[in-house]
Amino acid sequence: MLRVGLTGGVGAGKSLVAGRLDELGAVLVDADVIAREVVAPGTPGLDAVVAEFGPDVLDADGALNRPRLAKIVFGDEARRQALNAIIHPLVYQRRHELVEAAAADAIVVEDIPLLVENRLAAHYQLVIVVEAPETERVRRLVVHRGMSEDDVRARIRAQASDEERAAVADARIDNSGAPEDTLAAVDALWADRLVPFETNLRSGVCAPRPPHPVIEDPDPTWPAQAARLIEKIRRVVGERAISIAHTGSTSVPGLAAKNVIDLQVLVPDLATTGAVADQLIEAGLVRRAGRWWDVWRDGTEWDKQLACNADPARAVNCHIRPETSPTWRDALLLRDWLRATPAAVDEYAALKRRLAAQPHESIDHYAEAKTPWINSALERADRWAAETGWTPI
Repeated sequence: MLRVGLTGGVGAGKSLVAGRLDELGAVLVDADVIAREVVAPGTPGLDAVVAEFGPDVLDADGALNRPRLAKIVFGDEARRQALNAIIHPLVYQRRHELVEAAAADAIVVEDIPLLVENRLAAHYQLVIVVEAPETERVRRLVVHRGMSEDDVRARIRAQASDEERAAVADARIDNSGAPEDTLAAVDALWADRLVPFETNLRSGVCAPRPPHPVIEDPDPTWPAQAARLIEKIRRVVGERAISIAHTGSTSVPGLAAKNVIDLQVLVPDLATTGAVADQLIEAGLVRRAGRWWDVWRDGTEWDKQLACNADPARAVNCHIRPETSPTWRDALLLRDWLRATPAAVDEYAALKRRLAAQPHESIDHYAEAKTPWINSALERADRWAAETGWTPI
């Protein structure tokens, strides 16, 4: 099963995207629909709302007058929080029941307007954000829902910002243009990413990667991509992780690299590495079968576990290392020394491009060819650490 979180600001057109995903075969769990169900007449949820906000929030027939309630809460943070405290637990319980009932090979899409506000992004293996300019969102709600512009803008201000939603987005759908363009983008996302992602997760296999090294110019979004992955992993690993860090070349600003996010999860012992590797499927990563190890500077081998991406659109190597191994420190030391030494960044980038241009039997062969330079760099980094008082954090 693949669990997808879908969100977007009011008026962005999330319903259009959700409807298409439903047509394509997703199991759609709509938080707005559930939110209406849990406060339907005769439910404990409606009784709790009336007790908190008074009988004036009811229509003549005893149903919740949602526009009237909205005017109360959207301009008052304390009242909004009071409403959330009633509704959210009820919605969460019903969502959980619907997800549990889905088939093992399902792509479950949870349509959650306040996914960002409620800090739920890390609960999903993939988050989709539907986007449209604020001016267009205002126009849609004024024209199609008959809302006043002031009410629309008040709702927009009460929600997360575009920047906050973009920060959690693993995939973004631009819904600023024609509906057919949006639907085509959803179709492509379904076929090219969601379906293979689910298949890879269920099969326990990594998504395919290029067989030979491809060095790319530095991407300024690499750290943000790593941060999203770290939050997903942290939710799964919890207190078993001593630290979780973005390492490798994509963690160094300005360094050309293979487009692969390297992460390090440091745990207390070797037994914990296996348990963590198995559970990272909840974060969209699958455990690599077999024995995995690091070769330290003196040639000794130190066992670890390795998990990789099931998502075909985001290559990830997650190294789960025990605290007893010396290699976790070197991963952080090399990263921080490179960040502090621009000349070494240029030197390393030139080496990478030169080696990548040569024929290699495999990616592993390319990695082995870099080892002499890395060992030399670590010796320089040791001296830098002694001079600066560096310690791993």
